[in-house]
Amino acid sequence: MLGDLATFGGLFLTAFAAATILPLQSEAVLVGLLLTGTHSPAALVLVATIGNVLGSVVNWLLGRGIDRFGDRKWFPAKPAALDRAAARYHRYGRWSLLLSWAPVIGDPLTVMAGVLREPLWSFIAIVTVAKAGRYLAVAAATLGL
Repeated sequence: MLGDLATFGGLFLTAFAAATILPLQSEAVLVGLLLTGTHSPAALVLVATIGNVLGSVVNWLLGRGIDRFGDRKWFPAKPAALDRAAARYHRYGRWSLLLSWAPVIGDPLTVMAGVLREPLWSFIAIVTVAKAGRYLAVAAATLGL
């Protein structure tokens, strides 16, 4: 039982952190756990999805508060860069969040959704579809389904 807690807890934390700007690969952890065959694939996919979506919610919250710091010299994003990102998000709308699973562009998309005040309910719904879809595809490819 303690081993299960460590397994699922580690997967959750890795998936959570991977949704932030930290360079982690939750897919590799998921594949490794799937290959052991000791845990339910559905449970592993569910835990990874929940952790990854909650990590994206942290990004959304950071985006909601970004306007407080945008004018500070230490702030890493210049107003022009934020304006370009906002224009792209407006161009494609909330459905661009279906790419929230993608490396490099996914994390900034979730932050921008917060900046542009995407409602939390639609953010969670779309991001969950994207993240679950990615983990399901990884699990299917790993298990030969």
